[in-house]
Amino acid sequence: MKKLLAVLCTFTLLTTALAGCGAKKEPTEEPSTEIAEESVADTEEQTNKDGQMRSFLTGEWVDAEEAKQRPIAVMIGNTNDAMPQYGVGQADILYEVPVEGGITRLMAIYGDYSGLDKIGSVRSCRHYFAYYAIEFDAIYVHYGQAIYATELLDSDRIDNLNGIDGTIDSLVFYRDSARKQPHNAFTSTQGIRAGIEHKQYDTEYAEDYAGHYKFNEDDENEIQLSAGEGAAVVQPGYFISNTWFEYHEDEGVYYRFEYKKPHTDENTGEQLKFKNLIIQYTTSKVLDTNRGYLDLTTIGSGTGKYITNGKAIDITWKHDKETEATKYYDADGNEIVLNQGKTNVCVLLDSMKDRLNIYADAADFEAP
Repeated sequence: MKKLLAVLCTFTLLTTALAGCGAKKEPTEEPSTEIAEESVADTEEQTNKDGQMRSFLTGEWVDAEEAKQRPIAVMIGNTNDAMPQYGVGQADILYEVPVEGGITRLMAIYGDYSGLDKIGSVRSCRHYFAYYAIEFDAIYVHYGQAIYATELLDSDRIDNLNGIDGTIDSLVFYRDSARKQPHNAFTSTQGIRAGIEHKQYDTEYAEDYAGHYKFNEDDENEIQLSAGEGAAVVQPGYFISNTWFEYHEDEGVYYRFEYKKPHTDENTGEQLKFKNLIIQYTTSKVLDTNRGYLDLTTIGSGTGKYITNGKAIDITWKHDKETEATKYYDADGNEIVLNQGKTNVCVLLDSMKDRLNIYADAADFEAP
């Protein structure tokens, strides 16, 4: 439509100019209109296919209503006593990020969170997770927070559903009597939708939302990092979870492991799999010597790796503004293009760089 208006405006100005010069022959509107309509059709074909649109989270064709729907980002406990986890396998993007004491916490981002009776266990917020959620325009779901996140969560900068908010606690969350606190808080599709309705949050992206990642739009030919190093097994180097990924060439995805075994979703019994892995190093400092709460740099830049289809390349990341997305660049300064599919982002402290292990041959890897 914008192209059509631009063409018509250009035509009007041209006609006026010719009239002022005394020209007798005026151009017809029909050719310009046809060109504009063809351009509009081309644009629509890129974003709409049989009632579908490309997901902002995976780059895949999904139902248009799902593609327009704002995602949710749920805090998930990731200690041994928080196992098993429910609903993590349905997430499109999974963040694993250090918190205090060398443990990690997960943030699962869902474009489609329908049909889930149990998600969790849901844990408390650390402020840097909230900033990651903002990048995706996600509605952030958590149960409590460290004090350093309170100001952000109470502002209008992020829409969030908080379990310690007495107006929505029992509406959104429930307790599993078979689990011990603090690992017994869970939510569901029904609960999240009820909370969103109660808070009157917008459920669709803004019309000008441009997405977070840049995806390969060629449905037939995937991105191959031909110049990259072999990456049959990737071990990020987390101290407690000992997460690692194994590449399955027949499926073209990485299987996720942690705590010495396959990382599975208790809802389905299936192991978590990802098309893309992003290693993102960042600076950090300890905010509280008593509790050991961390502050991770989210606005700034750093280094990392992009890994897909059995290969890994060096990348840099840059994040200039809270309301914008982190961008990732290859060695030549070009924004990287992800393959369509799910992505696991492993945020690591700069001090952990020497703990990353990437094996070209799976036979060289010895599971922890």
